[in-house]
Amino acid sequence: MTYIAVFSVCLYTLSMLFAFFYLSQTRKSYLKWTASLLTAAFLLHTLVIIIRSFQSGHFPVTNLHESLSFFAWALTLFILVLHKRYKISVIFSFATPIVVLFLIFSFTTPVGLQPLPPVLKSAWLPIHVVLAFLGDAIFALTFCVSIMYLLQERNIKQKKVGKMMNLLPSLTLLDQLNYRLLSIGFPLLTLGIITGSIWAEYAWGSYWSWDPKETWSLITWLVYAALLHQRLTVGWRGRKAAWVAIVGFGLVLFTFLGVNLLLSGLHSYGRWI
Repeated sequence: MTYIAVFSVCLYTLSMLFAFFYLSQTRKSYLKWTASLLTAAFLLHTLVIIIRSFQSGHFPVTNLHESLSFFAWALTLFILVLHKRYKISVIFSFATPIVVLFLIFSFTTPVGLQPLPPVLKSAWLPIHVVLAFLGDAIFALTFCVSIMYLLQERNIKQKKVGKMMNLLPSLTLLDQLNYRLLSIGFPLLTLGIITGSIWAEYAWGSYWSWDPKETWSLITWLVYAALLHQRLTVGWRGRKAAWVAIVGFGLVLFTFLGVNLLLSGLHSYGRWI
């Protein structure tokens, strides 16, 4: 299984390289290779997750290696869906590096199967973690779209006409896409927090313990809730919304990685999830 996983990472990396080639030379053949390699890598990655599920006897999101891998898998899924739905080819160049970085990071952590801690032996495990990571993956795409928006806005303000400006979608489409992704990611994050609270009641006898993971998840939720509220009521658009989405994803990363690796609490059983 490890060989398949490594091969999938190689395909992901090749896809990223072709995405960069496309960004610099805009050849359709580069785009075709990017999409084909990413699809092949995603299918192999899916196979790895299925095999690991059978070998471990549970859904493989119980340690840092598995969590990083699943996040990368979820992000790839949404990249492919976004490209198919909106035909935004340049999304490959902005999002695949995140996938590759997370996968490389995953192989710097223990890869072998490990005994499942008693607290994780619950039917809530796949429900809570999958919802949370799907939301995080959507927010990663929101981050990429926000970066694209700021770049395109700068190109327009500075009247830079070139490959990048032609490749990037219009500001209107990027802003609409930012909102649509937010409207999908926020409910997923909310459900992730709710299911986590229910699980906490079964595991620790309390729905909420102000554990560092819980606290930072709440902070992240509040930031995205404020962004969504302001977009719906005040009409936040464009640059301001893009910057808040970027800050929000920074909080997602800290909640996902920073809390696990730097802080201690109820979620620090081995710094796994």
